[in-house]
Amino acid sequence: MMGRLLAVALIAATVVLIVIGTVWPISSATVYAGGLSLMNNWSTPEAALRSLGDAVHAQAWGKAYDSLANKAQFTQPQFMSDLMGYYPNLRTYSGLDTFEIAPVHATDTDAEYQVKLHWATVVGDAVVTRDVHVVKNGDRWQVDWPITKEPAVPPQVIPVNYLRWDVIYRGAGDDWGAADVEAPHVRIIDMHPVQRAEGTVILGELLNEDVVPAYVSVTATLLNKTQQPISTEGSIDKISHLLLPKQVTPFLIRFPDVSLSQVGGVRMTPFSTLIPASADPVIEIQDEKLNPAPDASLTGQLVNQSGQIANVAHVLGTFYDQNGNLVWVADQYVDQALLPQTPVAFNIHIPEDLAHKISSQRTVISTYTMGGAR
Repeated sequence: MMGRLLAVALIAATVVLIVIGTVWPISSATVYAGGLSLMNNWSTPEAALRSLGDAVHAQAWGKAYDSLANKAQFTQPQFMSDLMGYYPNLRTYSGLDTFEIAPVHATDTDAEYQVKLHWATVVGDAVVTRDVHVVKNGDRWQVDWPITKEPAVPPQVIPVNYLRWDVIYRGAGDDWGAADVEAPHVRIIDMHPVQRAEGTVILGELLNEDVVPAYVSVTATLLNKTQQPISTEGSIDKISHLLLPKQVTPFLIRFPDVSLSQVGGVRMTPFSTLIPASADPVIEIQDEKLNPAPDASLTGQLVNQSGQIANVAHVLGTFYDQNGNLVWVADQYVDQALLPQTPVAFNIHIPEDLAHKISSQRTVISTYTMGGAR
């Protein structure tokens, strides 16, 4: 049920997110957004790339595939899967929004470009970067597309030994009186507001202190100096909504255009409900590293240790100073499916002005499969 709801939400929100953009220059690259009609211009390397990008934007897959110089090396379905994913993932339910073209090297017969494809997903921008070779065939330039094939998972047997919780609710014909399964007990164990350029941000952590799994969320209401409400916001994506027993999730709630100087108090309201859950799939984090400024980030690889595919992975990083105080919460949705035993990289950006305060981190992984959230 959760998987079907996620798919519907992804499709509906993506329709809203995908808009017709405009074309504008920047110093290091050119950004294009597809127009209402497809370009048919292969007179220059850039025009050939733009024509390909417009075809992908319009999902005119046959036109895009036919324009490639190296199409004999792979099929059209493989080309589509290379861009949209071989298994359902965030990009499966999205469309190409804009694409950047940055020249690297050019001669009279070939050229090298770096291309960034920006996919509009329900959780924001997903960027795919490719180094692309463009070649001249007669009077026509064509893109030599760098196909990336999905690694093959070898046949194998993966034993599973994990906890699972099922829930039996009172039915209409059951004589249980008013009794029903009680909601799990959750508690906010840390919370503090901070001032950022965009406004006030509430950082915190939430604990499931029960022995059963919980679907959780948090809302915050900012109060003014006279304790009157200013604004109420909830934790939407900067939180792990499914918590197994004794698990902790960070949360981050934004209040745009509200200055912390206006705030006289904060009223927090945690929410929980009991849901069926299991501790599978198990996602292991490898080669995790805190990278200093500039370009401060948390990087690593996710390895799916189970035998089932995780269609979407959400990586949440909680960052602390040397005294263990919470400094920041950041996240990344991995835009490709996690296959069994196949590493997939992640990279979480850390604000440069906070990087020098961070000395440790804790990482939480949430996964969503076609069978539901994990």
